Amino acid sequence: MAQPIKVIQKTELTEEQKKMQSLENLLSGVAENKDSLLETLNLLQELHDSGILDAFGSLLKAKEKAAKIAVGQFTRQPVTNMINNAMAAGGILTELNPETTSKLAKSLTAGLKKAEQGLKEDSKIGIFDLMKALKDPDINRVLGFGFNLLKGMGEGLKE
Repeated sequence: MAQPIKVIQKTELTEEQKKMQSLENLLSGVAENKDSLLETLNLLQELHDSGILDAFGSLLKAKEKAAKIAVGQFTRQPVTNMINNAMAAGGILTELNPETTSKLAKSLTAGLKKAEQGLKEDSKIGIFDLMKALKDPDINRVLGFGFNLLKGMGEGLKE
């Protein structure tokens, strides 16, 4: 009958063997990723040649000063106003129906094209042209839209 194993011997690698194994793993990784490493090196060389790498290194060395300057710029009144306005505009856009916004943008584009065409013709509009235009269904539609827009804005300003 066989004797039971009572002691398991671990093979301990020497410091030199560990270094050699790490070096072999590193070389294997380099060989497997040769193309991406070469591309990265080319990119780094381009950044170095253009001076961007030096600028980025200097920025990292002066990170505390740069952070103070950035925070100082972001806390200026015009910048905080811009951020607040952008957030308010974003809030408004979330409430709008995308189909209506798209339709309005397309009609605005068509209107701008028509207005540009009218500028090229340089025709004068008289009082009778205005009265005749009020009967045009397209003009009447946009006037109704505009009046309703103004009415809604007025109601909103009242609150």
